[in-house]
Amino acid sequence: MMKLVTVAEMRAMEAEANARGVSYETMMERAGLGVARFVNENLYVGEDEKIAVGLVGSGNNGGDALVTLAALARMGWTVRAYLTSAPDRSHPLIKRLLDFDAELVEMAQDAEFSRLDGWLESAAVILDGVLGTGIHLPLRPETARLLGHVAEFDPPGTVVAVDCPSGVDCESGEMAEETIPADVTLCMDAVKVGLMRFPAYAAIGDLQVIDLELPEDLPTEQGLRRSVADYDMVGERLPVRALDAHKGSFGTVMAAVGSIPYTGAAYLAGMAAYRVGAGLVRMAVPGPLHAALAGKFPEATWLLLPHEMGVIAAAGAELLLKNLDRVTALLVGPGLGLEETTGEFLAHLLTGKSSKTARHPLGFGSAAQNHETAEHLAALPPLVMDADGLRLLAKMENWPARLPEGCILTPHAGEMAALTGLSVEEIQAERMAVAEKYAREWGQVVILKGALTVVAAPDGRVTVIPIATPALARAGTGDVLAGAAAGFRAQGLEAFDAAVCAAFIHGEAGLAASRTSAEASVVAGDLLPLIPAVMSLF
Repeated sequence: MMKLVTVAEMRAMEAEANARGVSYETMMERAGLGVARFVNENLYVGEDEKIAVGLVGSGNNGGDALVTLAALARMGWTVRAYLTSAPDRSHPLIKRLLDFDAELVEMAQDAEFSRLDGWLESAAVILDGVLGTGIHLPLRPETARLLGHVAEFDPPGTVVAVDCPSGVDCESGEMAEETIPADVTLCMDAVKVGLMRFPAYAAIGDLQVIDLELPEDLPTEQGLRRSVADYDMVGERLPVRALDAHKGSFGTVMAAVGSIPYTGAAYLAGMAAYRVGAGLVRMAVPGPLHAALAGKFPEATWLLLPHEMGVIAAAGAELLLKNLDRVTALLVGPGLGLEETTGEFLAHLLTGKSSKTARHPLGFGSAAQNHETAEHLAALPPLVMDADGLRLLAKMENWPARLPEGCILTPHAGEMAALTGLSVEEIQAERMAVAEKYAREWGQVVILKGALTVVAAPDGRVTVIPIATPALARAGTGDVLAGAAAGFRAQGLEAFDAAVCAAFIHGEAGLAASRTSAEASVVAGDLLPLIPAVMSLF
């Protein structure tokens, strides 16, 4: 798991570590050695091609880069340092490089960048250590000139950003237009929050973390609740599948989904639940959908609900509630439509009372009714709410009180706007903060879908899925995610873990789809056969 921190939190952790005996100099040595090891072990080049050029600023990132160059020199690399300021040849880091006969050039002595261009042409690796996490935009003119020149030059070697690409504001995610896009960003001990925001995310390339081996009980770190998902984090949370298991071992999903206009949503959600490992998927759909779906989806079992013109009717709730024995997750929403009768179906499902007999199915009701509703909600299986289910929910008075504990809500920005009253622009501008705030207020797990999906829990945990691909910007991909979340929930994962696993695997399937065909050609159904391929990597 990669920690996700603000710049202030990282500085506090470093100060606490320094006070505990891990000096700033030691942290710099560990950072530089970690970068060097990553480069030497992961960037495969021939022995005669091991040339590294470091763009070295005057701050801590520059120091990290100098340590890296010296460590690479010990590993047999030819190293060259391009310094933004005049070098102090008595400084220990500079002296160490000179001991390896490294070439050093000061930017002021290379006015037309002719020396730098020659170095960049032959370098297998370019280390970007010009600026660190504490910068404020705009850049100084001389720094902007250097970075802009290298970015325009587009060197053929691998660009490795030390902690962050120079020119990125690691708090806000804003970045200078001169920023050099990295192929790999190696963050020191934790990912900075700005890197998980646009436009910065588009410049970081592959993201890795260098462990600085700080003490494990630092006060600031103990309070951290944010993380960035990766394969290790998700793999630790996936359900164990015993050799003597049977289908009941992996739970049952009941999926109340679909309508005549959105028949495919039902299939996408139900099959995704199976693909992530659910033992049985029961499809609660309007009767007319059965003929269209059954032949394509023989693995499912069916509960045919009353309908009005092909959408689930209010009377369907009573039938559904009578068929929840042994159901371990209930998915509601994909493809339901927004008709009034379907809204009444949802209200009855959540209150246990038909709108024909309950005086206030969408309101507060009496104290006795509220008590009965609370008992009813406690008896419902774990619930995943998506798509039209969320829009119908948003129309209900005091809707957060209508949900059982442990729900997963899966809105995209538009649905989040309907639930919160915020504008889409406000939500997109502060995705992490919005997801965290409303997960706490609603007491439910929120998956705020989109580029860099955010998963937030009521207890303050927040995990960002570090994936953004246009391959997922297609109708139906959200149905796949909702089905995956229900599938993991059915297998017994707690709501937050189920949401993180589903969102990460869904995102990785989208990336896999974009590698096998043009991103513009990917459709939601392409994700389903790729989920097993992604899960095989754990």
